[in-house]
Amino acid sequence: MSHSLGIAIESLVAVLLMLTIGYCMLLNNRLKRLKADEHSLKATIGELITATEIAERAIGGLKHTVRDVNEHLGSQLTAATQMSAHLKNQLAEGDGIIRRLSKIATAARPSAHEAAPEPVAMAPNVSSAKAVAAAAQAFSERRRTNGLAA
Repeated sequence: MSHSLGIAIESLVAVLLMLTIGYCMLLNNRLKRLKADEHSLKATIGELITATEIAERAIGGLKHTVRDVNEHLGSQLTAATQMSAHLKNQLAEGDGIIRRLSKIATAARPSAHEAAPEPVAMAPNVSSAKAVAAAAQAFSERRRTNGLAA
């Protein structure tokens, strides 16, 4: 019996070795897949790093562009503010000139007892701006006695 017990033990060891070899082959296949996944993961990580670097450079460029635009826009805004103030002053001066021309035109109109050289026929709905322009035109056409415009 001892001989058959030895064969049984040897057979059991042989079966266990076969199971171990099969399990090692299975682990080997899994390790190969894991290595393949590792290489693919490394490639993906490399692509992500490259994309991140490109994005960081793009963000830096955008920040630089925003800074330049902000400075340029600030200078344009300052120039526009100055231009607006200049135009406001010119409009005020123009308004003053129109008022003075209107006063001159009113003063230059002949009074009721003086004979008017030619009656100017105006439509009843002519705007006051047109009336002031016509008066200024008539005033500029008159000449002083010494040859200068009145």
